[in-house]
Amino acid sequence: MIPEKSPRLIGMVDRDVQDRTRRVVISYSARHPRYGKYVRRRTVLQIHDETNESHAGDRVEIAECRPVSRTKRWALVRIVERAPLKTEMVYGETVKDAVKTEVKTAVKTAVKTAGKTKESAKK
Repeated sequence: MIPEKSPRLIGMVDRDVQDRTRRVVISYSARHPRYGKYVRRRTVLQIHDETNESHAGDRVEIAECRPVSRTKRWALVRIVERAPLKTEMVYGETVKDAVKTEVKTAVKTAVKTAGKTKESAKK
């Protein structure tokens, strides 16, 4: 299905909700033509994963192939690196669940203490 000479890229799986379809983000930095500053950019591709073996956060190698559907022109070749934990993707970068839960609990306690100080100020 995948020709040997087809272009290959490495990216991160961003979304794995659909059956046999993954969204892969390829992040890179490019020089701005006028200002010369390096700007972070990304390419988002829909890829075909026949066996549903990749998941969010995995680093994968993909190759260009024949059109599988209206949006899918790339196919999964191999998984380069598995995600260590269940992760959430934010602009192509992973955020671990442990950090998310710590932030959520810190926000909840801050909201509770802020509510108590407002009530004591009213009295």
